[in-house]
Amino acid sequence: MDIEAFRAHCLAKPGATEDLPFGEDTLVFKVCGKMFALCSIADYANGVTLKCDPEQAVELRETYTQVKPGYHMNKAHWNTILPASGLPDGLLQEWVDASYHLVATKLPKKLKQELGI
Repeated sequence: MDIEAFRAHCLAKPGATEDLPFGEDTLVFKVCGKMFALCSIADYANGVTLKCDPEQAVELRETYTQVKPGYHMNKAHWNTILPASGLPDGLLQEWVDASYHLVATKLPKKLKQELGI
């Protein structure tokens, strides 16, 4: 999955926005102000970082060599995935969906209702 497909998939989520809060190169995707994904614009192939359930995060790292502890993030809750390392696009999309869902389900009830979650 290239960066444009990744970006489009993230932005297709209800209430998803993109921002550059860490500088001109780090693209951050949020739902209602809460991060669920980030990546480098210039160096996308070297990793996208996604929120993950802590138990599943370890399992994914043990199963896939393309999944590493979250770079510059809380390693218990974030994984960095190498998108150009031969992973099927569907798998990366599934992990983006899970990251979004993990963040969105912790939003206040009113916001979840507005998003249709």
